[in-house]
Amino acid sequence: MMEFGLIGEHLGHSFSRIIHGMLTGAPYELRELRPDELQKFLSDREFKGINVTIPYKRAVMPHLDSIEESARACGAVNAIVNRDGRLLGYNTDFDGFIALARHAGIDFKGAKVVILGAGGAASAVAAAAAAMGASSIRNAVRTVRTPEQLPLDRPELWSDCEILVNATPAGMYPAWDACPVDINALPRLRGVLDCIYNPLNTSLIVSALERGIPAEGGLYMLVGQAVRARELFDGKSQPEEACEQVYQRLLRDKHNIVLCGMPSCGKSTLGQELARRTGRRFVDTDEIVELQAGTDIPDIFAREGEPGFRLRETAAIESIAPEQGLVIALGGGAILKQENVRLLRLNGIICMLQRDLELLVPTEGRPLSRDREALRALYDRRLPRYLEAADIRIDNNGPKEAALKELEALC
Repeated sequence: MMEFGLIGEHLGHSFSRIIHGMLTGAPYELRELRPDELQKFLSDREFKGINVTIPYKRAVMPHLDSIEESARACGAVNAIVNRDGRLLGYNTDFDGFIALARHAGIDFKGAKVVILGAGGAASAVAAAAAAMGASSIRNAVRTVRTPEQLPLDRPELWSDCEILVNATPAGMYPAWDACPVDINALPRLRGVLDCIYNPLNTSLIVSALERGIPAEGGLYMLVGQAVRARELFDGKSQPEEACEQVYQRLLRDKHNIVLCGMPSCGKSTLGQELARRTGRRFVDTDEIVELQAGTDIPDIFAREGEPGFRLRETAAIESIAPEQGLVIALGGGAILKQENVRLLRLNGIICMLQRDLELLVPTEGRPLSRDREALRALYDRRLPRYLEAADIRIDNNGPKEAALKELEALC
């Protein structure tokens, strides 16, 4: 018998077992079911409490003995409790989404809201948006089936949108590079939320943040709904601080620590030591470029010039950006290209290692910084871009331990 767990069709990238383990330590199983297995699983009732994910949030409803009013309003169930043989259905996505909106500081009162998608998650978001006082709630979908729905590919027709919520899988790992809509068509936008939590920041969220629009991915929603589900499973409240504590722990575990800065500022040295201390995997994008090219960087510059090297560098970053929990050391010029920065922000915190020019050492094997004069010119040209791209600045002019202590605090 499964005590507690999650059912769905594809669960390989679920964080649910980790979250429930943080909350109670009780066993929590991931059970993948084919559509033809769902009815028997529910009929057997061999579980105490389960979460439900894609594609079964609506399919489970006819098999339940009772459905909570908020779940009926959402038109979907994502938590089932077996109470004395009776299956009771709830929707904790409703609670989780409200928690996310508050955490992101996005006020729905009086707002014109557009939700991308019309599935179970979208229904929960709509019910939560209504509860938070939205003035209008509309769904934008690929195939318009009712007069109330909006065409997803025509955002200019709903340019009055003030808060945008993605409740589709567009942008979810492994198809992380997809973006469901171009937000440049939405001039009144003042808040963007995405139910996707892997990657931590979807392309949609990165686009919003680049425009200075408050935005947040779905990790806090995931934790919030899990906390509420745990309360239903156990019949008792979780501590008030449980959601924030689990969220912060999970965020630290999943974030990539991305080190940028001038050649010889200490990226590889600090990165390798940070990875050793924290049990993370260390990757150096220059090493990936060389491995993929089958030759060293000076030879790549000689054969292909800097443009050829930069193309290879972007390919190297693209190959690792969707991963999580890494320590990444970038080549000195990687952040000059905005595409690279956007890729790294999917899962990463970009940390600039600051080292004074007089402490930097020319490197003969690096074509752009082979002598002191070239290094100075490079420093003057790149410093503004480092400052612009960095989420955090780490002083690496003093003892190595001081910089490592700051970096370890992020893990």
